[in-house]
Amino acid sequence: MKFLAFDTSTDVMSIAVTDGERVWQHTGPGGAASSATLIPAILALLAESSLGLGELDAVAFGRGPGSFTGLRTACAVAQGLAFGANHGAGILVLPVDTLMALAEEARFRQFDASGEVLHVTAMLDARMDEMYVQRFEFIGTACRQLDVCTLVRPENLLLDADSGLLAGNVFGVYQERLPADVAQFTRLEALPTASAMLRLAPALAAAGGRVDAALALPLYVRDKVAFTTQERDLAKALKAQAALPLSN
Repeated sequence: MKFLAFDTSTDVMSIAVTDGERVWQHTGPGGAASSATLIPAILALLAESSLGLGELDAVAFGRGPGSFTGLRTACAVAQGLAFGANHGAGILVLPVDTLMALAEEARFRQFDASGEVLHVTAMLDARMDEMYVQRFEFIGTACRQLDVCTLVRPENLLLDADSGLLAGNVFGVYQERLPADVAQFTRLEALPTASAMLRLAPALAAAGGRVDAALALPLYVRDKVAFTTQERDLAKALKAQAALPLSN
């Protein structure tokens, strides 16, 4: 199957195209920065692959969770490309959860597809002192969710024997706040990638995951996406107060 995939949910923009045999890839600045560069980069990659939009079986995009502006950019571009393909006839879009793409990237980099059961705990920095956390199970290359994505403060992360491989971008950011038992697990610095989305796409499409372009919607796990100016000022004041020496 022929797919275009892109993810702008993190600080790294990832784009990939496949004709069913070969894969073309591109990376660049993600998040809010991708709003000005995503479309030109996609068109350049399609030109390199000699694929037209109308030839694609679907446009796969990272629906979230992740950067608020990045997710809105991905959804808007997916809709625009899908509506514009085939001279207005349109093609379908394929929403892909970013934590599933992260888990697949970790599986691909760390393990083979031998058929053994592998658990991956995917963790992305959600900013505001929180992480997105979700567990997945792989049997070979087949992936299924073991739970829903949740927001967790680093010190409240709960791990057990089934947590498996820990993958994400939180280990350096929250190094001092993660529980001590994190050290007992294999850890892999990783992000969701478009190439991981391409590997997931055939199974997701076969399961009915392709939808009309109008349904290219972001997945938000939190409603509040930023601190207000007053909240930032209060946090700074409390931090400064905590740094003052105690008086007798």
